Parts: sequence; C-alpha cells; structure tokens
Amino acid sequence: MKDYSPRPDLLAGRVILVTGASSGLGRAASLAFARHGATVALLARNEAKLEAVYDEIIAAGGAEPAMFPYDLAVADDRSLETLAGTLAHHLKRLDGVLHSAHQFYNLTPLALQTLDQWQSLMRVNLIAPFALTRACLPLLKQSPDASVVFTGETHGHQPAAFWGGYAVAKSGLETLTRIWADEISPEENLRINTLIPGQVATSLRARTHPGLDPDTLPSTDDLMPWYLYLMGADSTSVRGQIIECRN
Repeated sequence: MKDYSPRPDLLAGRVILVTGASSGLGRAASLAFARHGATVALLARNEAKLEAVYDEIIAAGGAEPAMFPYDLAVADDRSLETLAGTLAHHLKRLDGVLHSAHQFYNLTPLALQTLDQWQSLMRVNLIAPFALTRACLPLLKQSPDASVVFTGETHGHQPAAFWGGYAVAKSGLETLTRIWADEISPEENLRINTLIPGQVATSLRARTHPGLDPDTLPSTDDLMPWYLYLMGADSTSVRGQIIECRN
C-alpha cells in the first residue's frame, strides 16, 4: 500500500457512511474520504465531536457531510431502518459503509469479565455492524459499486490472553465477512471485507499498550491508503477478504 496513490477524485459522487466517525481511525477515514470527493455521513455518539469533524471537512473544502448522532449500544431494528430511510431521503444513495465504531473496556482475564460487559461488547462490535449493514442493503444494492468494510482487530485474528470478549466479537466479524461474501452473487455490485489496522497510534492503543511510544507507531493517516483502496473502485475484485494493514 505504500506505493498506492489514490487519484484525487477516487470517491467523487459517492456517499459513504462512517461509524465511529468522531475520533481515531473513523475520523481519519472520514476526512480522507471527503478529501477524495465523497459525501460522508458521520455517525457517532458524541455530537460535539461529530460537529468538529464536520467543521474540518467543510474547512478543507469537502462536500457538506451529514451528521447522525447515534448510539450503537442501544440500536434496534426499527431505529436502524429509520436511519437507513433518513440516509435514502436526504442523501439519495449509499455507496459504502465503514464500520469503525467500537466498544472496549480493558485487558482482563476471562474469569473477571462480566456478562454485562460481554453483552455490550457483542452488541457494539459485532451485532450492530451486522444489523446496520442489513438495514442499508437495499440502498447499497442500488449503487453501481458498493463497498462495506468491517474493522477487525489483531487479537480477534490471532487470539491472545486478556483480550476476552472484545477479541471474540472482532473475530466474529471475520466469519460474518466470509458468510456474507459467499451469499452475495458475483454479479452484484457489492463487496464486503474486513480490514485489520494492527498497531496504530490511537487512544485505544494507548490504553492497551501504555508503554509503547506512539511516535514509533503508524499514525491513523499512514493507514488511509488501505481505507481508500477498499472503498474505491480499484478494489472492485476484492471480496470476502480479511486484510491486515502492514508497513
């Protein structure tokens, strides 16, 4: 990916929904998508942080984004269908979804993790991405070239001690990706993949690896070629893949 150079209009005319758009990789991806021509639908819990990303996109000359303050922890079928309907009404189309929202508590032995924590971890990290994608399917299938990208996690791909429910939920995204890709006809203009960012300088990484110097890690911007590639037409043939970002 270090040699991938997305053209400036890679995402021109496209509408892309980004969950977790207020911070970290979701914020960086929202800004990158807008820089390359997309109209971005920003979704996150924190309205003030969403407004800050909205202002950054406008200040940089991007297309006016849409904002959706929404808590995936309390999502249900009705509210997600309403969200998809609002997207259709106001933006008229949907060409991509980046699932970047996440829920994380701390690194803890399984014996100390609670049922309530697991339910929350599953709901935000696995169930909501599935349910939101399903609600948006009619819109996505109308696009001439639609892409859904789930955000995986290294310890969901290669399980390790103390990652518990978070890793289990993230591993579920890989299975979900493969099943959904297998169900989608090759003739359909819809592809679904999981992208695993790996070590990157985010607030989550600072919590899980406080001893790591963030200056030694890739920045969120360093990973944007992967996100742009998977969301743009250059990756049309990439379907049902679990992709790890690597330097």
